[in-house]
Amino acid sequence: MTDKLYDEIELEKRIAKSFGVELGIGKIVLGQVPSGRASTATVFLTENKLLFAYIQAQSPLVLSDVQKMVSHMGLVVESFIPPAGRPDYFDEVGKKKFLEMFPGRTNVSSDDIRFYRTMSPYNPALVQIKEVTDGKINQFDSDSDNNWRIAAKLTYRRIKTS
Repeated sequence: MTDKLYDEIELEKRIAKSFGVELGIGKIVLGQVPSGRASTATVFLTENKLLFAYIQAQSPLVLSDVQKMVSHMGLVVESFIPPAGRPDYFDEVGKKKFLEMFPGRTNVSSDDIRFYRTMSPYNPALVQIKEVTDGKINQFDSDSDNNWRIAAKLTYRRIKTS
């Protein structure tokens, strides 16, 4: 077995275990490139031609960290995949953190917890991508002027069909 094939199989297993979704990886566009000082990202296309980013870090990450990384990488988010078995994970954590801050509130709306959702622990992270802006995917590089440099060129835009 080649290393590349082994990496794909290992990634599929980690995604299935952490997120409870079976994604057949068709092609790895970027494999374990830096997405921060202590994090790496793998960008891949599934067999159904959907683009995903899998981000993992040595230190704790929250949803807002992942949002910033994906944005700096030049990717537009379609959805954040919650951990396995917890489809309302981000809302649950957001509501819990909101109620810690405002314990007297009883009616909590989705607008109230919008900010607190971003404090949800999210390591590893799986993000479905809607679009690659300007056809370039960036990676973290502490030696460059803006800490990001082009890692790959890919034209991708997901168009929803009914």
